[in-house]
This record gives sequence, C-alpha cells and structure tokens, in this order.
Amino acid sequence: MLETKTPVVKRHWKWIAEHDYKAVLVGDHVTALPEESIEKPGVWAIIPGGDWDFGLLDFIAAGCPNGVRPFALKDSIADAPWIDRDLVHWELYAEKNGNFRRKPGTYIMSGRDCWHGKCTFCSWTTLYPRYRVRKVKDVVDEIEYLVSKYGVKEIMDDSGSFPVGQWLTDFCNEMISRGLNKKVRIDCNMRFGRLTLDDYRLMRKAGFQFVLFGVESANQETLDRFCKALKVEDVEKGAKWATEAGLDVHVTFMFGHAWEGPKEIANTVALARKLLAKGWAKTLQCTLTIPYPGTPLFKELKATDGLNTLDWDEYDMRRAITKTPLASEDEIKCAIRKVYRGFLQPAALWHLFRRNLFNFAFYYRGLRYLIGHLLDFKGSK
Repeated sequence: MLETKTPVVKRHWKWIAEHDYKAVLVGDHVTALPEESIEKPGVWAIIPGGDWDFGLLDFIAAGCPNGVRPFALKDSIADAPWIDRDLVHWELYAEKNGNFRRKPGTYIMSGRDCWHGKCTFCSWTTLYPRYRVRKVKDVVDEIEYLVSKYGVKEIMDDSGSFPVGQWLTDFCNEMISRGLNKKVRIDCNMRFGRLTLDDYRLMRKAGFQFVLFGVESANQETLDRFCKALKVEDVEKGAKWATEAGLDVHVTFMFGHAWEGPKEIANTVALARKLLAKGWAKTLQCTLTIPYPGTPLFKELKATDGLNTLDWDEYDMRRAITKTPLASEDEIKCAIRKVYRGFLQPAALWHLFRRNLFNFAFYYRGLRYLIGHLLDFKGSK
C-alpha cells in the first residue's frame, strides 16, 4: 500500500511497473483522480478517501478485489487502534527529524482532520470532509504509554487542527492531573481566531510548546476567497497572545495566488516580517501556492485556464503552478527571500537570542534552514 500524493504519483507508477507487486494506492491524488492510476501496470486497487486504515481492513476482508474500492468515512474514530510503533520503526523519525527539539519525538493524531475543513486550497478537506475526534482519555493514555515505554519527550499531534472547546480544556486538565505536562512537550496545528489568551495559557501549563498556524496571506480578499473564516487582524492578536502565554508560534504563508499582484504580495511580506520583529512568531515557513487536484482551488483555476501545467512532477513547490498578474516567477521568489531575511532583522535577532540564550544547537539548525530556504527560492537570475 502506498500513500500517493501529486508530486510523486508518476514516480509511483514507474516504481510499481518495474516490480512484481500488486499495489494498493491511497491518498489525496488518487482520491481526486482514481481512473488515472487504476489503468497503470501493477496498480491492483485504489481506496479513495481518508480512512484508509479501516478501508484496507475492509478491502482485505472482501478478498482483495481489484479496481476502485469506495469506502465511506466511519462515523467515529473512537475505536481506531494506536499506531504499532515497532512495526513502523518509529525510531527512524525520532532523532534525526529536525522538527523535534527534545528527543526522542514522535507523532500522534487526535482528530481527522480539521474542525474548520473549508479551505479551498487544502487537500485534506477532500479526504476528511467531516471532522471526528478521539476520546480525551484515549489520547492521553497513548501519550502516557509513549512516555513510559519509549521515553518519548516531544509529541507532534498532526491533526489538521487540534481539537478546541471543551475537548481542549479536558485534555489539558487530564495532562496536568497525570503529571504528563512535566514529562513531555506537545506540538500541534491550530487556527487563529478561535482561542483566547486564557486558552493559550492553559495549553502552556498542560505541556504545549510549539503551535503551528496557517496564515497564507495578509490580504482579506485572499483569506475570504480561500474560505479561511479568518480576519487579518486576528493573526497579530492571536500570535501575540500565544507568545505571551509562553508558546513557540510558527506561521506559514503561501505566495503566488492567482489574483495577487505586487501590492498584495508586499502586504504579506510586511506582516511576516512584523511578526518576526515583534517576537510574535519564533519561526515561519513560506511556500508557493500549489492547487492540488481534487481541491476547489484546482477546479476553479483549471476551469479558467489559470494553471501553468498539468505535469504532476511540477507540483512539488519548485515553481509557480498558478498564473498570476506578476511579470515573472522570480518576483514571487524574491518576496519569499525577503520574508526569510526577516530573521536577520535586529529586533527579530534580539527575540531569538533572548529566548534561546545558550541553545547553540537551535542556532545551528536555524542557520542551516535559513540558508537552505534562501537557496530554494533564489530565482533564475
């Protein structure tokens, strides 16, 4: 079984054809375009949708028939088994993974996938159109098991958006009552505009350390067109509150939106650099806008001749896929370089050194990433 995403689908076809396997493909690309892959040599079956763990069991129970096997999302994931860490060799990702500051680290998922679930550019909404969460006790039991058996010190919950509301409150209180907040650090994905300063403080008390927020743009029109249900002013306010609570804020931006020109791009660059200078974002990441098949954004741009190519090998963020009002792709990459150089602003450096005074490993890793990102988006000139 292979999780097949757009940038690697052609390589998967080639690899399968060269080996004597019966391959079952899952993932967002084959969910969007199942007919494209099922005709390829060696592709035995496709299981569309996101619950491919349950879907694969259903497929095996049915005798492994070939073809496309539609599988409806389960109403509940309360009975989803924990990952067998030994089976998947979790240790291969536990030490060398640059995302973890405390090692060993590992991943879990408390929900599938995002409680907002409406962003038009996001592939996960096509896999998980309905948000479901595990029980608080089950998640905390798994964390306690990972700490006691494997000595895990940091956990990234990779749900599209970590559960909020009463679920979040109960989770934090359970972590505190068991003393796990003193043994392990929790990282997660979150959305601006939902939590209060008190929520962030409770999260920090419960052991949360790193919180990732998707911003995408500093222009309200873009946020509205993406159906993010987010106001630009919520970004600064939320980042400020999370930082004041003691959390490490990571923000992500996308550049190369089909309707954004130089002025709109400059707005996003300015916001990103301001978050760094104010110390309200400890780290950030910039990518090129990639409209993946199956998403509303892809359908919109394809219908209006807004795509530069349908060669899936090109959908790996090396080049701009969307047609924009800009004169060249280099303008987009130049903007991204300006954002990354924001780490070198005196105010940003002050906040960085103040919070990581003797953490030389952090400096080394951060410098490597910064140089790498600048080289990634150096442009053609």
